[in-house]
Amino acid sequence: MSTLLVRNAEVLVTMDGARREISGGGLFVRDGVIEAVDVAESLPSEADETLDLAGCVVIPGLINTHHHFYQNLTRAVPAAQDATLFGWLRTLYPIWARMGPDEIRVSTQLALAEMALSGCTCSSDHLYMFPGGARLDDQLEAAIDVGVRLHATRGAMSIGESDGGLPPDSLVENEADILNDCLRVIQAHHDPAPGAMIRIGVAPCSPFSVSRELMRDAAHLARDQGVMLHTHLAENDDDVAYSLEKFGCRPGEYAENLGWTGDDVWHAHCVKLDGDEIDLFNRTRTGVAHCPCSNMRLGSGIAPVRAMRDSGVKVALGVDGSASNDSGDLLAEARQAMLLQRVAHGGDVLGARETLEIATLGGAAVLGRTDLGSLEVGKRADFAVYRTDTIAMAGAWDPVAGLLFCGPHRAHHTVVEGRFVVRDGILNTIDLDSLLANHTRLARALGNASA
Repeated sequence: MSTLLVRNAEVLVTMDGARREISGGGLFVRDGVIEAVDVAESLPSEADETLDLAGCVVIPGLINTHHHFYQNLTRAVPAAQDATLFGWLRTLYPIWARMGPDEIRVSTQLALAEMALSGCTCSSDHLYMFPGGARLDDQLEAAIDVGVRLHATRGAMSIGESDGGLPPDSLVENEADILNDCLRVIQAHHDPAPGAMIRIGVAPCSPFSVSRELMRDAAHLARDQGVMLHTHLAENDDDVAYSLEKFGCRPGEYAENLGWTGDDVWHAHCVKLDGDEIDLFNRTRTGVAHCPCSNMRLGSGIAPVRAMRDSGVKVALGVDGSASNDSGDLLAEARQAMLLQRVAHGGDVLGARETLEIATLGGAAVLGRTDLGSLEVGKRADFAVYRTDTIAMAGAWDPVAGLLFCGPHRAHHTVVEGRFVVRDGILNTIDLDSLLANHTRLARALGNASA
């Protein structure tokens, strides 16, 4: 057994039921599980490792609920810089079609490394295309080395351009093959146990790239196997117009008709949900991954986060893909979420602490992780540490709010299951310089092939 004692934090933000913030607080961890949360004097005095966090803020690990890891190989592509969603996709699909297993592996490691350096301890990913013989297994094998928890969703596209869909035919798959492979990866890799490092979800890409039948069959398969469901929904006006034209209803009704609402479902974006759809999501306990930076970058609009929260909808954060963000910093995403709601509704509409709750507890609720999201006895020891003696935090009277107001920040430590993924600001699990060299080589090859 291994033990870790964390003590003397300037502020330890628990996100427990009372939302306690403990000055001089700390944790005692045994084998990756929190056994005590209190001021230093009330914790055990000895452990295998003791971490003194004077001058630091400690928060539960940030949880990212929507990403496309592979897209970090295509950041700031000139032809896609000023496009809205559909044009952006049409520009990038042919580039993504030239990827293969190496690109999936390297982009996965870079994405998780970037997330960890921002304080993220658990991330989902929506991988919906498998060019060049790539498989979801390539992503899973790469993720294990980084040490961040991964909710990998087996995505898919089945309606190509020749059938009226958006993606090129080269990126779509046969629907029977999709379902068979979903079953394979679930049975091979999904871990339902508390503390799981890898979980699998089922995630047809979007209403404009798969059939009704695949959406319905995917929901049946996921529920039969006890895994979660994820897709894009109501991302922008074009998305809603497509649903009205093709399906004769709004996106929320379309989702409900096909079994895509419930506590085991979360949808990305939901920028254009109306009041009835928000009520539907609240009644059914359907979750939302809010992606403010991507929504701004693509001009999709401002999601009704305040209305969703007030209604009781489960809301979490997602950085979205790094070709539409173009970053993977979850703390920066939280800051933008807070500021964007203020742009839409006023300066008092969303505070720093509520936003931090969305980024931690909110993510755990949306992903069904009752073992994560707060620093409490019995929860997993996933936490992020930020120094307060940095230039970004200089003069911050409230260091907790300063994490949102005063960024950007890098995590001083990021700990997952009691293990250091980032220590003293340095990635602790893989060689970042080698990873960056590999990533640069692959990105340049894609760029040269597009020239």
